[in-house]
Amino acid sequence: MSDKQVNGCSSAKSYSSPCNGNTTQKQEESPINGKDVRVWCDGCYDMVHFGHANSLRQAKALGDKVIVGIHTDAEITKHKGPPVFTEEERVKMVKGIKWVDEVVLGAPYVTTLEVLDQNNCDFCVHGDDITMTAEGVDTYHLVKSANRYKEVRRTAGVSTTDLVGRMLLLTRNHFRQGSAEYDIEKEAAKSPWTGCSQFLPTTQKIIQFSDGKSPNAGDKIVYVAGAFDLFHVGHLDFLEKASKLGDYLIVGLHTDPVVNSYKGSNYPIMNLHERVLSVLACKFVNEVVIGAPYCVTEELLEHFKIDVVCHGRTPIAMEDGKIDPYAVPKTKAIFELIDSGNEMTTERIVERIISHRLEYERRNQAKEKKEIEAFEALQRQKQTQKAG
Repeated sequence: MSDKQVNGCSSAKSYSSPCNGNTTQKQEESPINGKDVRVWCDGCYDMVHFGHANSLRQAKALGDKVIVGIHTDAEITKHKGPPVFTEEERVKMVKGIKWVDEVVLGAPYVTTLEVLDQNNCDFCVHGDDITMTAEGVDTYHLVKSANRYKEVRRTAGVSTTDLVGRMLLLTRNHFRQGSAEYDIEKEAAKSPWTGCSQFLPTTQKIIQFSDGKSPNAGDKIVYVAGAFDLFHVGHLDFLEKASKLGDYLIVGLHTDPVVNSYKGSNYPIMNLHERVLSVLACKFVNEVVIGAPYCVTEELLEHFKIDVVCHGRTPIAMEDGKIDPYAVPKTKAIFELIDSGNEMTTERIVERIISHRLEYERRNQAKEKKEIEAFEALQRQKQTQKAG
């Protein structure tokens, strides 16, 4: 780990992060170091979700190495309001994304040419939405002016603002189109970038997130299953430990009705397709079973040639109140309990949001308002240029 000063900010810590994701080959050599094309991405990365991961996947396709700058808690609080996760948690989550090579904590809120040069980066990549400081300044105006900025498509249908809104609602059908309830109650208008909308899954998106690799002959195959709702640091630590028990990690994801049956009517916060992409983005995961059976059956073990079945220290709910879902692997003596060493749960995240409900409602509303104003100003500018 190395420390470096970033644009007058508090000492920025840099972390390397091995990457196992598929990338597109670079088309030309870096003008800075003559070899690898190094891409800079930065942001809050609060409540890291598959939208963040998709942006980083697209950034990786534009170069060889992705270096992610993360804002401190103090910087985020100044410009947006308090983050849901601490900077240590946010660093760990971003390091766990398979397209990330290095993470730098302490990135300035306004991206500068100095921060690109100090990290040997050729250019900066961000989604096609607008990010602004508390004063309404485009955070990428400096790198845009220097022609060291590229845009990728933002993933429609998900944002931290949206996820916080879902938790503030906690209604049974919040993961359906009915999530517009948040818009009706809280917003007369909706941000074109981070307002609630329905995520539309495609097979192409799943293919893009998958590493496409089958286990090799002789590989020890590990299987875990669960909801993995609001993918967080507790999940990440658990999957890292599970992956070390073998060579190939398969994650079974339960359907929304199954999760609802053992977690309660407020869950899952994210639907099955969203949870699939969130888990596939994790660098420790090789394969995902979509809609895995709640009980680990003989057929499942044989089909995937599973050698080890794991579960965390959280309570195991019995199917129909009496059937142990792990009875088969226990009988075969291939079941192991894993202590992730992390106390984070999806319920604790929701508790953080609910305990500061008014604060996060104000934050969401302020962010929506600022983005709507920026979008309208951009539209007026385009109309003026077109008229001229």
